[in-house]
Amino acid sequence: MVTIRLSRAGVKKRPFYHIVVTDSRKKRDGRCIERLGFFNPIATPQEQKLSIDTARVEYWISNGAQPSDRVAKLLKDYSAA
Repeated sequence: MVTIRLSRAGVKKRPFYHIVVTDSRKKRDGRCIERLGFFNPIATPQEQKLSIDTARVEYWISNGAQPSDRVAKLLKDYSAA
């Protein structure tokens, strides 16, 4: 199954996540099909905290991709803002 989930980047104690489309059998930080955006949980007020390409997310969901719980919450928050 294809999933939309977070892939961790950044360094120790400074997480940064890419929102990616990947096969659910792959490793968390393994090879992805496509990057759809990013999430920076420790962004300062002048930095961008969340960026998502909503058109591509809708495309992948219409083709059967399942977002993870955290990504579903981020999508909901992003569309409300």
